[in-house]
Amino acid sequence: MSENQNENQNDLGDTSADVTVPPETGTAVGSVERFQDPGVPEHKKRLTDTDPRAAKRAERTVTLLFVLSILGTIGSIVAYVMVPPDGTTAGVRLSTLLLGLGLAVSLLGIGIAGIHWAKALMGDHEYVQERHTLATQAEDREAAVNDLNEGLADSGVVGRRGMLKGAFFGSLALFPLAIAVPLIGSVGGDWNISKFKHTMWKRGMRLAIDPSGRPIKATDVTVGSVFHVVPETTEAFRETHEWITEKSKAVVLMVRLNPEDLLTDQSPEGEDWSYEGIVAYSKICTHVGCPVALYEQQTHHLLCPCHQSTFDIADSAKVVFGPANRRLPQLPITVDSEGYLVAQHDFAEPIGPSFWERLK
Repeated sequence: MSENQNENQNDLGDTSADVTVPPETGTAVGSVERFQDPGVPEHKKRLTDTDPRAAKRAERTVTLLFVLSILGTIGSIVAYVMVPPDGTTAGVRLSTLLLGLGLAVSLLGIGIAGIHWAKALMGDHEYVQERHTLATQAEDREAAVNDLNEGLADSGVVGRRGMLKGAFFGSLALFPLAIAVPLIGSVGGDWNISKFKHTMWKRGMRLAIDPSGRPIKATDVTVGSVFHVVPETTEAFRETHEWITEKSKAVVLMVRLNPEDLLTDQSPEGEDWSYEGIVAYSKICTHVGCPVALYEQQTHHLLCPCHQSTFDIADSAKVVFGPANRRLPQLPITVDSEGYLVAQHDFAEPIGPSFWERLK
């Protein structure tokens, strides 16, 4: 090692001086420099700090935004009372739109007003907290309380800007009504919870293709084919919002297997629930309610795409894999005098995810 290199290393070990390594063949050039902490930059006053008129304009703007929030809350309550859902899809859509707009205006008014208030009127000084052990001594608690009081006074929440404070507290006080009134107004309308345990399937109701609504004949179903099925209804009923609710519970997946592939074609009560290898099961997964719509023809398995629960439709749709702990409910089917597939009756058990109490 050369003498110059030894001297350079000694210099690098001394952190009290700036060091520059001279360029040499095969060595990199670097420097080590020390600098002092620049500290907090000088505070720059805002327009609202120097111009009282600008501060007054900002205060009026914040007040107006809080008033706008109040109007949004009132508007959502008026929409809930004056434009209730009328049972049609268009009516539900309009009611939901008006409620959503009212809530949006109410929340946006509070949010934007709070941001503008903080940026234009509240203090914007930078404070440095020394990194040392914080002891919960009396003087520390007293200093913290004083800091909070100073910040509260600086924000204008107490002592001044009465109109702004009124708008602020008024908007916060009224906003919960936009959520509470619709919730409370919906309580007690219908306590018949048994209706949630049944679907619209009834004896003799034809099976129809979803979404066309065309009824299905047994001769239309070939071995290995899959049909997404809903109850046959009138076209007028399919345009109502009630149909969307009922359809979501009654939707069925129907498959035709070779009769010899069916391990069982009877219900636990001994009834014949299939027709010449045609079986129909609820499309709603018994885990969390996702649509079970992936059919594997070779294994006769139905797969839920959400959490991979797998059901064997050749064996009463029992669970063969996944988190579901209950088989898919089967829709008992037969044919009518014209050869159309019809339901024998509703599902024998509630469809959808399992819950703590199940009544037939």
